[in-house]
Amino acid sequence: MTRTKNIDGRSKKRNLYLARLLSILIAASALVAVPDAAAQEEQHGQAGHAQSAAPAKLVQIVRDATKQFANVNVATAAGYQPFLGCVSGPDHGAMGNHYVNGALVGDGVLDASRPEVLIYEASGNGFQLVGVEFVVIADTWLAHHDTPPVLEGQTFQFINSPNRYGLPAHFELHVWAWRDNPEGAFVDWNNKVSCEGK
Repeated sequence: MTRTKNIDGRSKKRNLYLARLLSILIAASALVAVPDAAAQEEQHGQAGHAQSAAPAKLVQIVRDATKQFANVNVATAAGYQPFLGCVSGPDHGAMGNHYVNGALVGDGVLDASRPEVLIYEASGNGFQLVGVEFVVIADTWLAHHDTPPVLEGQTFQFINSPNRYGLPAHFELHVWAWRDNPEGAFVDWNNKVSCEGK
């Protein structure tokens, strides 16, 4: 019995560590991976084209898989924990409030029906689910794959290391499944998400 408690304690500590690591990774990616204006326009144009060319089988998979998390209390009961507060864009838009599942971040597996991060927007009516983020540490992924991750035709962004935060390289992909994004369903920042709520 004591051994089981120790294992559970270590597992909880590992999940907490992974959630904290992911919070740092997302904060760094928001600052490190912001391309110059021309590159950003090109990226947004490509994302918009990809969305219209293949309207998002991935968006529908994410909706089907996460509808039970519309209630943030269900998300926390399932192992998603809040961190960072609301993340605003460097010059426009926001990502919102991230809820991270440390066990999913640490498993090195990407599954379109099991996002590592749920994203909420706070308002006077509570938290509204607006999207998700898929995240995998690059070393973990590249130990078993020769190419960046791709989910339903959507390629992940690579955030390199070394960076000024000393974080490991990682791959990430946002999916705005529950809030329309004028720039496309798979870009980082959403002009229709705000951090001005409570």
